[in-house]
Amino acid sequence: MITYENVAKIFGSGPEAVTAIKNISFEIEKGNLVIFLGPSGCGKTTLLRLTNRLITLTRGTITVNGQDVMKADPVKLRQSMGYAIQQIGLFPNKTIADNISTVPRLLGWDRKKIQERVGELLAMVQLEPAAFRDRFPAELSGGQQQRIGVARCLAANPDILLMDEPFGAIDPINREEIQNEFLRLQRKLKKTIAFVTHDIHEAIKMGDKIAIFQDGNLVQYDKPEIILAQPKNQYIADFVGADRALKVLGLLRVEEVMDRNPSNVVDGKTSANEALKFLEDKGFRHLVVLRGGKAVGYIHPRQLKYETSPVQDLAIAYPVRVDEDMALRDVISFMLMHDMRVLAVMDGDGNFAGTVTYDQIQKRILEMYAGEDEKKPAKDQE
Repeated sequence: MITYENVAKIFGSGPEAVTAIKNISFEIEKGNLVIFLGPSGCGKTTLLRLTNRLITLTRGTITVNGQDVMKADPVKLRQSMGYAIQQIGLFPNKTIADNISTVPRLLGWDRKKIQERVGELLAMVQLEPAAFRDRFPAELSGGQQQRIGVARCLAANPDILLMDEPFGAIDPINREEIQNEFLRLQRKLKKTIAFVTHDIHEAIKMGDKIAIFQDGNLVQYDKPEIILAQPKNQYIADFVGADRALKVLGLLRVEEVMDRNPSNVVDGKTSANEALKFLEDKGFRHLVVLRGGKAVGYIHPRQLKYETSPVQDLAIAYPVRVDEDMALRDVISFMLMHDMRVLAVMDGDGNFAGTVTYDQIQKRILEMYAGEDEKKPAKDQE
């Protein structure tokens, strides 16, 4: 969708020339949200602005849908892409509806189509159209203004969005909320997005892939979990942080490690005597008790001795509900809080789907980091 080939950007000339981008090559695939990550001055925003020709390329080629951006009409190129920035840039003297419809009006959309699109977008970003359409930016909170910035970015339904720290000026609580809202939209719309940030947590949470820059160079380009588990060099390892194993747990989901066919399961109508014999024969520490396809709870051998009741009457309810799409970081937290190494997993309908264990999670993490000791990053690598 977007291809960068040996891209370079030099500002100025002669002895005072500054090379902001140094021969960068990579590709953003269609429908991916790619994060441009790095400290201030690393070249990430410069590369973003080169993409829609807000600044002019020095060397190399940038193609969008196979077209060289330097051969495209710059105005039409920019109109074909959504663009959002940290400062939002809403026109203070225009209503919210007028702000959102800026590009559609330039493209010659008729009035009815524009009104419908404004209403659709306001609803999409969780703002009531009737309540917000005729307000002015000063009447909105910072978080609401940022939502309008996202809506304006999407107004002409572009295939590509360029976003330069779009949530950077928002307080942490509203930022988390709008990140979640934006990810919900992205799952539905599948836009191709280049997203600049210097926040590693935002990058890991939002990116399909992350491009990490240093002094105008592209140092590593990969999926977040690969960057966390296999940093290319010491710069990347330091940048993502010493707690990167914990960050990986925030990316991985229960469905990636769970046992969908555990053998330590028993029907709730089973008698205590039968369950105890089953436990002893198999050497299990506990049994998952099911009734009607749902996990009633779990049971230990000590609960079964001297009992004759069905196990569903003796089972201890699980303290938390674990879903298949839950982050492993949350599961580990629950295990530590409740001193449990095994939890039952539910599907979308609340039926028993399997189990997740501490050992399964540990094994997955060890697999991701396998061989890292042999490939420890050299401190003097670039």
